[in-house]
Amino acid sequence: MAAAKKQDRTRESKVEFCYGLLRSRILEGIYVPGYRLVINQLAQEAGVSTIPLREALRRLQSDGLVEVVRNVGARVAVFDAEQVEHTLQVLARLEGYATAISAPRMTAGHVAASREINDRMAEALEQFDPAAFTALNREFHFSIYEHCPDPHLRSLLEAEWTRLDHMRRSSFGCLPGRARRSVVEHGHILDLIVEGGDPAETERVARAHRNAAVTLQGAHAAPHE
Repeated sequence: MAAAKKQDRTRESKVEFCYGLLRSRILEGIYVPGYRLVINQLAQEAGVSTIPLREALRRLQSDGLVEVVRNVGARVAVFDAEQVEHTLQVLARLEGYATAISAPRMTAGHVAASREINDRMAEALEQFDPAAFTALNREFHFSIYEHCPDPHLRSLLEAEWTRLDHMRRSSFGCLPGRARRSVVEHGHILDLIVEGGDPAETERVARAHRNAAVTLQGAHAAPHE
């Protein structure tokens, strides 16, 4: 019995290792959208059998980062404009609700910290640093969501943001005009939190903030080829 449990823990640790390795390489852009994930080659490189590799790939497929294509096999997921739009619409709903229920739990200090991040976003725009702006944008939103009392909702937000980060590499880039407007809208959201207004209004404004990106994305994005 003890030997069997130890074997299970060893197998699970190998799966976690493979999952973490592949996920980081996908999110860091080392494995770009469409990159073929050859199981035997990856297993040899990672120093494991193909069994944990296959399990890791199934998890990544569930995350939306890997897809299995007929006559091709496993590859890093590729997204078209419609899939990006759907993800943004889902995020709009999740973010609106998460912002509304996080707001009452944010102190003046919490809001000040979020404003400081938003100020750094404005500086990144002035310095023409889109990579820093994108990272700060995520940091800003999660400085609000960390106060969300629903751990499942926080987990969903994390998963959808990770998926969106990967989609950006696959199908669309930065929209500079939208970026400037985004900073202004962040300030408005924080003003509503400070005022302690109607949660429904806070949710509406936060959702509209994301939906604005949906509208612009539909106007500018092209399918990845």
